[in-house]
Amino acid sequence: MRTIGVTGGVGSGKSALLAETEQRYEQRVLVLRADDIANEVKEPGGLCYNKIVSVLGTDILEEDGTINRRRMAERIFRDDALLQEVNAILHPAVRQAVKDKIAALREQESEAADSATPEILFIEAALLIEENYKADILDELWLVHAPREIRRERLKENRGYPDEKIDAIFDAQQTDEGFLAHADRVIDNSGSFAEGVRNLLDAVEEVLTGQNVVPAGQNGMPEE
Repeated sequence: MRTIGVTGGVGSGKSALLAETEQRYEQRVLVLRADDIANEVKEPGGLCYNKIVSVLGTDILEEDGTINRRRMAERIFRDDALLQEVNAILHPAVRQAVKDKIAALREQESEAADSATPEILFIEAALLIEENYKADILDELWLVHAPREIRRERLKENRGYPDEKIDAIFDAQQTDEGFLAHADRVIDNSGSFAEGVRNLLDAVEEVLTGQNVVPAGQNGMPEE
């Protein structure tokens, strides 16, 4: 099983491309999504539930004890210090949960007599670079890339975001240069959805058939 991180700036389309790829390859490809894991570790009994409640207070809880995501978001996004404190709890917990899931899959892989485990495990997250997942989790890091102006138009059209909100998100994320500097492979998603899917499927086929992965900087990206 090869573990491949997939990242990209907001509006790059990484989630949609991975969903399509996972559906096409069924059991051969599995996607772990950091957003889903973050929700898991915030559930009662999760890795960071008690710490988050301790920091934010019980008024963020529903009657059944689960964390109300809207109330939590309202609390932390109006207080930078509080946001940083919660992120310092949440991000390491997500990272550890990812490692635990990979370990469980590898154990299953070593015990399975058939092809029940995936050949490629994609880990989708926005902070793979910042949290240094390449150090001990990933075999490779792939970037789904589209220029900022294309991503801006997608965010306006698909999510209704105003320019001010888009600018704030862009400022909080890696620059295009920062993303590209860390990528082992770049998946171009600056065109249509079908073109982006084809580019990702081509890369997946190379891994599944044992071909060499294209080195960073030699990935066929068009010049901007």
